[in-house]
Amino acid sequence: MTYEATHSVSIDNKPLWIFDGLCSSQEAQGIFNGLEASAFKRNEIARPDTKEFRHWAVNLSGAQIQSLPVYNRAISAVQALTGKTYKAYRGYVNHASFGDMLFTHTDCMPGADELTVLVYISPTWDIEWGGETMFFNEHDDCLFACTPKPGRVSIFHGAIKHVGRPPNRICYTPRYTLAFKLELAS
Repeated sequence: MTYEATHSVSIDNKPLWIFDGLCSSQEAQGIFNGLEASAFKRNEIARPDTKEFRHWAVNLSGAQIQSLPVYNRAISAVQALTGKTYKAYRGYVNHASFGDMLFTHTDCMPGADELTVLVYISPTWDIEWGGETMFFNEHDDCLFACTPKPGRVSIFHGAIKHVGRPPNRICYTPRYTLAFKLELAS
């Protein structure tokens, strides 16, 4: 099966794709429901210099990652887009609420051939709630903002500077993002 990107951009010659068909709303709802009882820990940091501002996350095992249909569809989409085979070396879910402090960061070194997959799994989202993922160029200009619509998937080169903005004050639900860090499969 082929999947078509809703949006496709390049930032500093690095790819960014947005998909609205890789994760169904039912699948997002199921993952969301499972997270409501998960043991999130406040031990995730964006960069070494922001280590005093930890945010909530729960790590996934390799078996948990591979059991998720959205992961397998994302891997297929990546292979169709790049002609390369990738695999996850890490999977986790971020939890952000109003008042959290989240920082810009990259997920890999500039020369690495790594991709990040973000799946927005909150079952409902209102545009007034904020929570966008902002993508920046090398001059720190925001060139793309991804609205966290339920089931939306963003796939991007891990060296693109980005940040998930916390929800606005009127949002009483967590902003969950399921993240897969991908490396070339050997």
